Amino acid sequence: MPEGFIPPHGGYQNLLSYRKAEIVYDATVYFCDRFIDRRSRTRDQMVQAARSGKQNIVEGSMASGTSKEMEIKLTNVARASLEELLTDYRDFLRTRGAPLWDKEGKEARYVRGLGRDKGNKINGTDVTYEAHKSSTSHESYETYKPFIESRPPEIVANIIICLIHQANYLLDRQLKQLEAAFLVEGGLRERMTRARLDALKKFSR
Repeated sequence: MPEGFIPPHGGYQNLLSYRKAEIVYDATVYFCDRFIDRRSRTRDQMVQAARSGKQNIVEGSMASGTSKEMEIKLTNVARASLEELLTDYRDFLRTRGAPLWDKEGKEARYVRGLGRDKGNKINGTDVTYEAHKSSTSHESYETYKPFIESRPPEIVANIIICLIHQANYLLDRQLKQLEAAFLVEGGLRERMTRARLDALKKFSR
């Protein structure tokens, strides 16, 4: 069967940006439940920003079949939501006089390495991480859970900031790729026109 004008779409579970955003969401839910007053508006705003970062990747992936413009727009909304969340974590540290880790410091580099390393030691105990070995086996919240659920809030906030930076980096790359693809392939209207012209050529033979 010839390819239709609606391209394959969905498959957001395989996007590295989605996987990382899901980890950020799970970590933020834990952080807010543990360290932010339930009566605080900040708590709800942080959880909603984390959810928006994750869900807009999903919506963009599903919308890509009929609107590349919408996919780009929603992916950008996801990126903006995570940037908002990043500011909340920085505010948490700043208002408590706690240090913000340098992005190239040893602590931040260690967190980045957790998603790549097969094995790490946590308090002397070996923990095996099967990250990125296959499409069905990859890093998850469980990769970072031993650290997030055992460290003081200032450390946990810095760990999640590192994760947000990774998610934002992946989304920036994704947006560049979507922009380049749109310039080459166009959107649904262009695909419909090409499909229509191809069909007319076949009928006229």
